[in-house]
Amino acid sequence: MRRDAARGLQCLGSILRIVSQGSTTMDFSSTSIQWFRVHPKESNKEIISGATKSVYAPEPHDVGQYLEAEINFGGEIATAKTAGPIDPDAGLVDYVETLVRKRETEFNVVVLQLNGIDQPKESVHVLNVGKLRMRLSKGKTVVAKEFYSSSMQLCGVQGGGEAASQAMFWRPRNDLSMVLAFETTRERNTAIMLTRRFAIDCNIILAGPGDKTPWRCRWAPF
Repeated sequence: MRRDAARGLQCLGSILRIVSQGSTTMDFSSTSIQWFRVHPKESNKEIISGATKSVYAPEPHDVGQYLEAEINFGGEIATAKTAGPIDPDAGLVDYVETLVRKRETEFNVVVLQLNGIDQPKESVHVLNVGKLRMRLSKGKTVVAKEFYSSSMQLCGVQGGGEAASQAMFWRPRNDLSMVLAFETTRERNTAIMLTRRFAIDCNIILAGPGDKTPWRCRWAPF
């Protein structure tokens, strides 16, 4: 088994890249990659569904976890792991706590995909995150408005790419899913943390597709 490295700032808001620790350049065109979360005190790994690229942007769910990637080179397995657990974004927890006291918060977003279909990127929408529900609108047109429920899914985009750290996957209901791009990485992570906090207050746990273990809040003591 080869061992490579996951390089990049190992904190929320960064982008991790798999790099070879040898002198050869890695060609990922003929490899398969899968990222995992690894708890510092547990040996089991949790697969991150959809995280199959050579780059990965940590999301709030990853804070406090090691991240590990398995790379399959035609049967030869290499692993790349962060040197330590993913750190939180400094000051973000306190900022989210101030927003929790508000009834709702708005974010400017661009819809990148709707039900898996790429969308024109010049159209700005408003995502409203409230205590009981979320709403996406453009002007007076409401694209989606849903109360927090067990069928809702939400997570950072896990498919890699330079814009992944600013993008969020949201499935408000079974027949509708979308990828939203925020103005900054910090706003993306703020929206995810705030939404999950409000959902927990409604006895709903929000996670991404394929997550095997319940999301546990690691950023606030409640």
